[in-house]
Amino acid sequence: MNVVRDLFAFLARLAIGLIFIAHGSQKFFVMGMDMVVQGFGQAGIPLAPVSAWFNALVELVGGILFILGLFLPVVGVLLAINMLGALVLVHLPYGLFLPEGFEYVLTLLVTVLALGFNGGRWTLDQLIFARRTRQPAREPASPEV
Repeated sequence: MNVVRDLFAFLARLAIGLIFIAHGSQKFFVMGMDMVVQGFGQAGIPLAPVSAWFNALVELVGGILFILGLFLPVVGVLLAINMLGALVLVHLPYGLFLPEGFEYVLTLLVTVLALGFNGGRWTLDQLIFARRTRQPAREPASPEV
């Protein structure tokens, strides 16, 4: 059963990570950061240049790290902060439903938190950090006679 759980956690990280990579790549390589900064400013997002760069970097780099399962809790929180900003500053006034509403952003926010703290065992975090924290196996206590 653990293998199935880890497989689906990986597939979920892969799908969500690809979505973030696509959005971050779009900002850097399709629209260009000048246009993204301008769009953030027009949308009334505070500190538009800083917010735009934070958003694009977190999406692109965070998406990659999310798939790899590296620094998952930190990446999950950063991606969630990114989505919280999008929810509050952009989508909230439009209500829940798409195309302008916040249902998609809310789904991403909750998903990155859930997978950030429970992303399965198929992660670089497990490969790198689990060795350091594993305790040596203890022998069961023998019953007193």
